[in-house]
Amino acid sequence: MIAVTIDSVRVSLMSQHRIVVLREQDGERYLPIWIGPFEADAITIQLQEMEVSRPLTHDLLKNVIELLGGEVIRVVINDLQNDTFYARIVLQNESGETIEVDSRPSDAIALAVRADAPIYVEDEVMDRAGMEPEEELALVKEEETEENEDVFEEGEEDLDVFRDFIEGLDIDT
Repeated sequence: MIAVTIDSVRVSLMSQHRIVVLREQDGERYLPIWIGPFEADAITIQLQEMEVSRPLTHDLLKNVIELLGGEVIRVVINDLQNDTFYARIVLQNESGETIEVDSRPSDAIALAVRADAPIYVEDEVMDRAGMEPEEELALVKEEETEENEDVFEEGEEDLDVFRDFIEGLDIDT
């Protein structure tokens, strides 16, 4: 297993898509995972230590686990099938037994940041989907090109100033 940290939560400027980018702790690879906007917000709120008036779903889950005498030991991104990532939340109950719960990676990560639990990626998953920094930049540029082809097809010369501005934005959180 490979220990990772959350590098960033990124927002597509052309759609509602979000990506959580996990970075290998002792290496150069990144693992981008598409997630929903609500899960992205839940991760970002906790990373930025923002106060919320009532517990969010992942806060509730953490509180229930702790009230039942359990503890989140770690989260593992353990599989990739048909472009869908899978995760396991590893818990320990008050008897010391280890319990693994199937989860979407976005929910597992949102819980991990609340429980201050480490996040891991299985070697095979990182080998299949991990990217070096240069590959990540190429992927982002390719995605932007595909999304922007229709938008910039007509009047492209008039939009150069705006495109330069948008491409220069750093939306990392």
